[in-house]
Amino acid sequence: MNINAKAGTKEWVGLAVLTLGSLLIMLDIGVLNFAVPAMSADLRPSAPELLWIMDVYPFALAGLLIPMGWVGDKIGRRKLLITGALLFGAASACAAMATTPEALIASRALLGVAAAPVTPTVLGMIRVMFNDADQRKTAIAAWTGVLTSSTAFGPVIGGLLLNHFWWGSVFLINIPVIVLLVVLAPFLLPEHRDPSRGKLDVTGAVLSFAAILTVVYGVKEFAVNGYSLIAVISIAVGVVLGFHFVQRQSTVASPLLDLELFRHRAFSGSVTITLIVHGTLIGINLLVNQYMMSVLGMRPFTAALWSLAAFPVVAMAAPITAKYSRRVRPGNFLACGMVVMAVGCGLLCFVRTNSHLLFVMAGVALIAAGLLMVKALVADIVLTAAPPERAGSSAAVSETANELGNALGFATFGTIGLAVFHHHMADVHPTGLSSSDLDGARGSIGGTTAAAGRLPGGTADKLLHAGREAFTHGLDLAALTAVCVLGVAAVIVAILLRKEPVAASAPDEAAESVPPRVTDSAR
Repeated sequence: MNINAKAGTKEWVGLAVLTLGSLLIMLDIGVLNFAVPAMSADLRPSAPELLWIMDVYPFALAGLLIPMGWVGDKIGRRKLLITGALLFGAASACAAMATTPEALIASRALLGVAAAPVTPTVLGMIRVMFNDADQRKTAIAAWTGVLTSSTAFGPVIGGLLLNHFWWGSVFLINIPVIVLLVVLAPFLLPEHRDPSRGKLDVTGAVLSFAAILTVVYGVKEFAVNGYSLIAVISIAVGVVLGFHFVQRQSTVASPLLDLELFRHRAFSGSVTITLIVHGTLIGINLLVNQYMMSVLGMRPFTAALWSLAAFPVVAMAAPITAKYSRRVRPGNFLACGMVVMAVGCGLLCFVRTNSHLLFVMAGVALIAAGLLMVKALVADIVLTAAPPERAGSSAAVSETANELGNALGFATFGTIGLAVFHHHMADVHPTGLSSSDLDGARGSIGGTTAAAGRLPGGTADKLLHAGREAFTHGLDLAALTAVCVLGVAAVIVAILLRKEPVAASAPDEAAESVPPRVTDSAR
């Protein structure tokens, strides 16, 4: 394969196929939320079983990203992508036909295992298919734009399916897309592998999986139930396991993680930025979604439709990112993206209980657009930091940071919002409520709404007003916190990466200096 050749029609169509595969993974994370009521009525899971149904998929996905990135580089990314897609299809069918909570939990776990190879494999293939720096930035911006928009499209698709079919349809919708991917991949996607890699470090893979799983579990436990001994022990165990994993990677012959990459400011900075921006998006979106439904009183599907209002801004951000990320120094461009996110969060600082939804959506749209700017450039930096044959492993590090950022954002901003809510509701004493109902009303906005339903009209209205005001104040403070975090991060990134050069339009140096081991054949 000529590394100086520009991508043609085949590569761009192949990018569309790769994007479809990634889109399925993103949609499956959120689409189940709409199916929970119907699924719960059918399968009758206990509270712990319901939590595992929701959480086992992202747990398995996060824990296996680094090992799967290595496996894809070793055996071939196209082969692993097709294998993962087939497994994902089979798991989707099993989940749709599940008749017990245990069967659905097992199917969701298998879905997470099947999803883990997809993102690092997709990014690794983009690295090989688009050797020209300009084309690669455009491809990554397009891929990122679609995935960023999927957070709005997922709930809408789920709502439409559930309006016409049973809850299992949210899983079966995956299968036609998987069939398309499996059929087209051998003709459109090149195979790429690194046969020089040694044996898989199984011990390292187990340490990696266990470390990430326990940290993510502990952070989510802290977010849902507050401070607890289980959360602290889980996070502490994860940190210890992670330390041993890093130590092991510096001594084994064929490490899962190339620690030398972290010596480069651009790479280590990009991974850190990924954690920050994804945490901000997830945390603020969580509060905004609750605001639309619990404060403005919107139905979930209506709120999902309103979320599409952010899509035009995201669509405009993709070509702008592709164009100007080639001309602006990486540090400045990343800082600019975080400033755009900070402006969006700044708008949300002024949200009130009677704010117009377009004002809220303007803030959300700017956050999503800024995320796209950052994520697209970060992906390019991460991919080009390693030789082409190891791009999958490099991408897996960034995607793992995504998952950790999601968990930290959920915990951090959720905790801030809840603390403010508790503070404002502490002085609320509606008459006619039992002590347990009063505790529930002060515990969350959902509890406030439930308690108000047991009160007469005037008292109920006062309680609802107090709860909505308290929740909105929590959203405002969480958004202000995000502004501060993003602002400080933007300044630090601009300073630390000020000497990083603008990427050349020609094929990157890594591609020229390290001959890729590629077999481009339609099997």
